[in-house]
Parts: sequence; C-alpha cells; structure tokens
Amino acid sequence: MIRVLLALVPLALSGLCALAAAAEPSGRALAHDVYFTLNDPSPEAKAALVQACRKYLSGHDGAIFFAAGTRAEEMQRDVNDRAFDVSLHVYFKDEAAHAAYQEHPRHKQFIAEMNANWKTVRVLDSWVEIAR
Repeated sequence: MIRVLLALVPLALSGLCALAAAAEPSGRALAHDVYFTLNDPSPEAKAALVQACRKYLSGHDGAIFFAAGTRAEEMQRDVNDRAFDVSLHVYFKDEAAHAAYQEHPRHKQFIAEMNANWKTVRVLDSWVEIAR
C-alpha cells in the first residue's frame, strides 16, 4: 500500500505543477464552482448530469482544471453543507477564458438540455492561488 501511495506522489506533483504553469503568471486562477440540487435526485439523474458536465463543459479553451461528481454521502460532519446533489469545478487561466466559456455553444447546450431537472443552482466564482 505504501509503495502504491509513493508511486502516486510524482503524478500528483506533476499535476499541480501543470495547473500552476497554466494559471496567470501570478499563480492565480478563476475557480468556477457550481452546486446543483436536483428535482429528481435519483442515482440515474445524478449520473446523467455528471456525464453531461463531462460532455459539454470539459476541454474548453483556457480551462486548466475540470472535475464533476456527486456529493460525498459519507461526509456528514456538522460543518458539511449537504444541500446539493452534483458539483462542477472548472478552473480558468483568466477571466477572459471564463467569459468565453459562458458564451460557448456547448455551455449553452448543456443548460438547455439539463436545466429542467435543476431545483437550485449555486455558482461560486473565486480567485484562487495555485500552489507552485
């Protein structure tokens, strides 16, 4: 087990270095975090939204990080906000990349195809410093 973990360390470090290199020269990036609460929170509906996130929202110009997934059900500490079903995390190299993403036809198609099942959507955009 320890060998496996040690083997993963260089991969994790190279990923962080690539993320830092793609960010602004200052090392900051625009973190676009979106939390969806669904009208139908079934496992199938959650999986469909995660898949749609991957299909339409990954691979945009200027995006330096992408992830989408479901709430970690096992995390039930008092401080955990559990008022969402699916989360999306896209980091952009700068504000211009984020603006282009917002207007991209794939982003608009994602909204058109998926919004019928959205009960609430919370968007949290923040400037983050990428560790080098």
